[in-house]
Amino acid sequence: MVTTTASQPTWRSGTGSGSGARRRRHVLVLTTHFPSSVEPLDGAPIARSLEALAASPRGWDVTCIHALGIPLLALGRYRDLAQLDDFAAVQGVALHRARYTLLPTLHERRAPSAIANAALPLARRLHAERPFDCIAGDGLYPQGLAAAWIADALDLPLTLTARGKDIFHWASRDFARDKMLEAGATTGGLCAGSVALIRECAALGLPRERITLLAPGIDRDRFRPLDHTQLRHQLGNAIGFVLPDHAPMLICAASLEERNGQEIAIAALAQVEGARLVLAGEGPDMHSLRELARDLGLAERVHFAGRLDLDTLPVVLSAADAMVLPVHSLETEEAWIEALACGTPVITCDTGAAREVIRDDTAGRLVARDPDSVAAGINAVLNAPPPSHEVAACASSYSWELHADIFAAHLVEIADQAR
Repeated sequence: MVTTTASQPTWRSGTGSGSGARRRRHVLVLTTHFPSSVEPLDGAPIARSLEALAASPRGWDVTCIHALGIPLLALGRYRDLAQLDDFAAVQGVALHRARYTLLPTLHERRAPSAIANAALPLARRLHAERPFDCIAGDGLYPQGLAAAWIADALDLPLTLTARGKDIFHWASRDFARDKMLEAGATTGGLCAGSVALIRECAALGLPRERITLLAPGIDRDRFRPLDHTQLRHQLGNAIGFVLPDHAPMLICAASLEERNGQEIAIAALAQVEGARLVLAGEGPDMHSLRELARDLGLAERVHFAGRLDLDTLPVVLSAADAMVLPVHSLETEEAWIEALACGTPVITCDTGAAREVIRDDTAGRLVARDPDSVAAGINAVLNAPPPSHEVAACASSYSWELHADIFAAHLVEIADQAR
């Protein structure tokens, strides 16, 4: 491992001029997901959130501890993750990596303590070097519980951000649900990315009156409609897939697993004449999805593009006629917003949060989670395609600047409660 402490930023002790300048506030964020050279898209939304917060004129400096789980036998990507630098300065964020051991048979229950044991010594040292005003945990479990223990050890106020996986995966396990409520009870407040997720948190038993709506943002320099007559041809060459000029192109950008509904999208493709489907992502269902496409006689119309980088994804989204994502959870709001920002309407399922993004037929269609309904939604969009600039306008209320303003104000409230 290489520790590049020499490149650490010099923290500003104040703003303005003169000896009376106010000290910038300082937050420690604990997460288990953050982009790296090994996994450039892992945790991209949290990275953008923290970068926006660091750039906000509201005056917060941001230190992040990325807790990395590494198996005892580190092979493949885990070997590469284990070799990442211990420190990196990323767009104004001081990123530190703390590694803990993944034990598959015990991981779900022992993950919070493993994360806390790895991160707490580092947090103590950083807090001694330059004190934090509060701690923010990205997620309720397992990192949220670990963040609560660290906040208690350092006697600092805590906030947690709920994620869809908290509700639709961990909350179904009694031991994790109890620990999520335990962590939530120690916070000065929480954040959630949609009104629907706030409702789910309240139904779980978290205090609704202390949950702040913190919608995701969008990088408009990257995600915007790209209008080029040769775009689809160039894209076909880049990803190695034939995209006929007049054939509808559909994109499903999400990890390949049951909750994201790629098998439904493939089955629906049989009812969309001539259409091609690009699956952008990796995951445990890749083999079964390939088999399904072959069994349905659609192998030549389904392309497995793998995980796309942040430069290629907007090109694919702009070239597509529609995004098809038949999900059953609240974990994909960023994917919907990115598609809309590129001028691409979305066919998805009514998860609650979807209604907050897909508000009318210009943005796409909300359909039942079955092939017939998804196919009907796709055909409705293809038969009456909305102008791309009108679709992009559906995402105009989302911005990282607004996100950062709300997050910064929330952190001020959390920090001031402890005074």
